[in-house]
Amino acid sequence: MEGASLGGGSRWMRPVELVAASLLAFIIALLLTGVFSRYVLAKPVIWIDEVASISFLWLAMLGAAMAVDRSEHLRLTLFVNLLPERLRGFASTLALVLMAVFLASLLMPAIDYAYEEAYVTSAALNIPMSWRASALPFGIGLMLLLALVNAVKGSRSAELAGSIVFAGIVGGLFWLGMPAIKTLGNWNIVVFLVGFVAFFLVIGVPIAFCFGLGTLAFLTFATNVPVFVMIGRMDEGMSAIILLSVPIFVLLGCVLDATGMGRAIVEFLASLLGHVKAGMSYVLLGSLFLVSGISGSKVSDMATVAPALFPEMKRRGHKPREMIALLATGAAMADTVPPSIVLIVLGSAAGVSIAGLFTSGFAIAMVLLAVLAVLARWKARGEAMEGVRRAPLSLIGKTLLVAAPALVLPFLIRSAVGGGVATATEVSTIAVLYAMAIGALLYGGLRPGRIYAMLVETAALSGAILLILGTASAMAWALTQTGFAFQLVSAVQALPGGWLTFMGVTILIFLVLGCVLEGLPAIVLMAPIMFPIARSLGINDIHYSMVVVTAMNIGLMTPPIGIGFYIACKIGNVSPDEAMRAIWPYIGALMVGLLAIAAVPFFSTAFL
Repeated sequence: MEGASLGGGSRWMRPVELVAASLLAFIIALLLTGVFSRYVLAKPVIWIDEVASISFLWLAMLGAAMAVDRSEHLRLTLFVNLLPERLRGFASTLALVLMAVFLASLLMPAIDYAYEEAYVTSAALNIPMSWRASALPFGIGLMLLLALVNAVKGSRSAELAGSIVFAGIVGGLFWLGMPAIKTLGNWNIVVFLVGFVAFFLVIGVPIAFCFGLGTLAFLTFATNVPVFVMIGRMDEGMSAIILLSVPIFVLLGCVLDATGMGRAIVEFLASLLGHVKAGMSYVLLGSLFLVSGISGSKVSDMATVAPALFPEMKRRGHKPREMIALLATGAAMADTVPPSIVLIVLGSAAGVSIAGLFTSGFAIAMVLLAVLAVLARWKARGEAMEGVRRAPLSLIGKTLLVAAPALVLPFLIRSAVGGGVATATEVSTIAVLYAMAIGALLYGGLRPGRIYAMLVETAALSGAILLILGTASAMAWALTQTGFAFQLVSAVQALPGGWLTFMGVTILIFLVLGCVLEGLPAIVLMAPIMFPIARSLGINDIHYSMVVVTAMNIGLMTPPIGIGFYIACKIGNVSPDEAMRAIWPYIGALMVGLLAIAAVPFFSTAFL
């Protein structure tokens, strides 16, 4: 699975990039103003959330269009890369044509949706909500134009014509077969929301559009529900106010990567633990734990830690494949450390306390850290320690002094949100301001041009993430409307073994979905279905959340499909075939930790 590299977009998209970057900066300034007025002046500004909500939807849609232009929407490429070159070109063209079909089908409903919103007036600003909703048709129209341009420019004429004919014939056949299709009942879930989505994934259609196309086909061919309803569900799924923290935490990861604050943490831990056997493995795991508590991005975490530690680990006799295995599973371990974007999205999708998730996430990561550390110590029993000396206290003190401002940040975030002092969104803005100030004072600062580039990159990545959340929300809504969820509840409650059996089913589902769909879409798709079942069985929301996220992260790092595994291999410059043989004991250690977390609610709920 991949998005394209963070290269530049088309030249004619520069004005859109400028607007998106300005919107992100404006949102951060707006939220900081709100925090200052609420906590310092004790005079909340009531219209700030409304303005932020309007700006956020525009940022999401412009960012999604930028991601289309840059080819940065996440997609599964494993099966496409196995095709012969000629078929690979056809599959890529067909993916673009299908994206265009989806966007063209939504354009008029989105215009109608914006028109309908004109009759709704905002509470604080007293303006028509069409100011906000107009972002949907504008973004969809821009994405449609970009998809068509990419299809024409990047494809051979025969491939383009063949893709259009293929899509037209299949669509026509299903249109003619609608009367028979509607008699299939819930089997249409298997046909459209499983079969269609799986086919789109295999041919390389971006995940957001896979969900969108599957839902669109389901509503069009198997129900009498107008497509107009889908626009509302997408809007709801991608613009919840709590999701404002997603682009800001993404930006925080960029800032910390650029300033070198993560590297300072790595150097401090290396001076503290590097002299003991398996010490560099402990440093790698500890660095991922702490750095993840700052950046919220697994890619950024691994890219920060690996180059700093791998040379010394190689010198001590660690095999590259073992280092990659530890890197990948360590990143999976650390994904519940706040600020975790996955936890924020889960809290939004399932209605679970973000503060509770942040508090529990630390404890769960410690459980997984412990099992990986035990395995790492056993693996390092033959480590070459010749010439390794304990770092002098002066060096430890110096590295601690440099790393201290960065070390404070993850605990500041967790304590502020977990203690109910501020929301995740408010904390994210404070964290960005803190990181930029500390970066400027202690770590060399950032050039204005670099700051602008980070704003653009954040807008594009956030747009890709939020579009996935929107289309996954629409698909989850379609699933629940069929009554499938109620049937699933009845089936699960009838299983022997009660809640423990359900935990086993949950682990299996999210391991598979974590492999195929990556984390966020799997959560948004399944949370509305699985969490009510868990509650009916008496399972604590926080406990269940930790099982879901941990299982999903393990799936994300599990070959041969898991995207995280291939990212780790790329960062460490190791062949996936070589690393695949080494990762299974580490996956096994994480599974032991997961089973303990699932069976013992104490790990998840002790500190709530």
